[in-house]
Amino acid sequence: MNDTKQSTEDLAILEQLNLDYNNADQASDAKRFSEFLAEDFIVQTPGVTRNRDEYLEYIANPRPFKDLALREAKIRILGDVALIHGRASYTMIADGAEQEALYTDVYQKREGTWVCVSACAIAPGA
Repeated sequence: MNDTKQSTEDLAILEQLNLDYNNADQASDAKRFSEFLAEDFIVQTPGVTRNRDEYLEYIANPRPFKDLALREAKIRILGDVALIHGRASYTMIADGAEQEALYTDVYQKREGTWVCVSACAIAPGA
């Protein structure tokens, strides 16, 4: 297969997964997350590390923020692994404070499908 075609296709898939991740986060959509999180998924946010089940339980709760907006994302495909370095903004519901998060999500192509295996976010209040 043509590497350029494959990487263009993979890039489009990863861009959509990045949008889906952010949209599912804002919407507390644990069902959508369950479709693309690997069984061995691990996430780290300030002060806490969660496995897949813990994260899905956490996500199912109402989010403490609103107006989550993706500001930038850089996707790097390294063979069957991809890194997404992003920046998003949001507003805390409790006090209306505007916040910004930096995140790195790691995807791996397993049996032909990209799944998120790891996420790390520097996200005040979230």
